Amino acid sequence: MTRILITGGAGLVGRALAETLPKDSTLFTDLARGGLPNDVRFERMDVTGDDPARLIAQEQPDVVVHLASIVTPPPGMTREQAFAVDVTGTQNVLIACIVQGVRRIVVTSSGAAYGYHAENPVPITEDIPCCGNPEFAYADHKRQVEEMLATARNTHPALEQVVLRVGTVLGGGVNNQITDLFRRKRLLTVKGSDSPFVFIWTKDLARIVTRAATDGPVGIFNVAGDGWLTIDDLSCALCKPVLRIPAWLLKTALAVARPLGLSQYGPEQVRFLQYRPVLSNERLKSEFGYHPERSSAQVFEAWMKEAGL
Repeated sequence: MTRILITGGAGLVGRALAETLPKDSTLFTDLARGGLPNDVRFERMDVTGDDPARLIAQEQPDVVVHLASIVTPPPGMTREQAFAVDVTGTQNVLIACIVQGVRRIVVTSSGAAYGYHAENPVPITEDIPCCGNPEFAYADHKRQVEEMLATARNTHPALEQVVLRVGTVLGGGVNNQITDLFRRKRLLTVKGSDSPFVFIWTKDLARIVTRAATDGPVGIFNVAGDGWLTIDDLSCALCKPVLRIPAWLLKTALAVARPLGLSQYGPEQVRFLQYRPVLSNERLKSEFGYHPERSSAQVFEAWMKEAGL
């Protein structure tokens, strides 16, 4: 039976995996147990230090599923602290996998690794280079992680890799900076931009990660439901008006508001609203062999109902 170790296992995806992976051969790790069921095996792991080397040596897993990442930084977290988890943490886990002869590593990357650029094709495929924006910490960190993994594929080909570039994850209990946009009285967008979103259901993502950790093929795969929703599609679904602001005005307003504590977002967020990567899931379906149960529209509709919207 395949022995699996999961980092960041107490998060949203980890909790979903607790329902899909065998409990006796899977070890969940994180800073705290959180909402994990009592019947799963758990060990505390801080990926920024020596814990990955120690626990991977102790557990001797066949597969490591690396979920640990900072998607929405908590109040007061610096970029250096997020980098320590996202990039240094991934490096620590990767080195431990190589040293201990782990057969496969599954990494949840992000569509953000492509970056937020006007020239992004719609939809974007896995062959497009990862050019995460330096001014946007999460995208920049994911780009650096992707570069690290690409190097390891060349220098340590014995370690199989499954890299999942995940779109916006929605499901019961999801609350982050993206869902905050949907809860506003008016949806904010940049004038002249469709601001499209692709969504993946939490249960679909858990099934995809489970397949990646067990009998799925190696490779790099975008992870999203079929189709995408523009800001006008979201406005129609939510029955909310859209506030369209010129890019220059929004950048100016955010540059003033964040230092004053009036907004958690800075001017770099304007590109996030303008040029969000629209992920193609054709390789996920044709090569990885998984067809998401819910389309982007169905994921958003289900989230709205669960969120009481």
